[in-house]
Amino acid sequence: MTRSSKITSGQNVHPDKLAFAKQLRREMTPVERRLWKALRRNALDGFHFRRQQVIEGYIADFYCDAAKLAIELDGGVHQEQWQYDESRDKAITSIGVTVLRISNDAMLDVEAVKEHIRKALVAQKNLTPNLFPKGKGNQI
Repeated sequence: MTRSSKITSGQNVHPDKLAFAKQLRREMTPVERRLWKALRRNALDGFHFRRQQVIEGYIADFYCDAAKLAIELDGGVHQEQWQYDESRDKAITSIGVTVLRISNDAMLDVEAVKEHIRKALVAQKNLTPNLFPKGKGNQI
């Protein structure tokens, strides 16, 4: 197995995994598109997010390197693949990245989801919450 293409923090990624991540970026689900619209171009308080980021051999839906925060949108398929998700979370958290799981149903209220992500960013960056605009504060 050949490894190439450094992605984040010196990690090497197999070219097949990169190709699959690119395919997932082209074929985003409607829920992923909705969240990407809220995150892209540093739209969430200036934090830069990537979509379909390869981390430790797994592909995270969204990733903020500055905060070491991975975001996973969980639809119905995740109820069936909980063991895979558990393994992925364990591998990703083992390198100091926090995984934030958000249900697809929660995406009905994008503003509440954005506030939930803000809280996670604050926790990760040890910033004071008053640096961020106030939101609804709903828990997801």
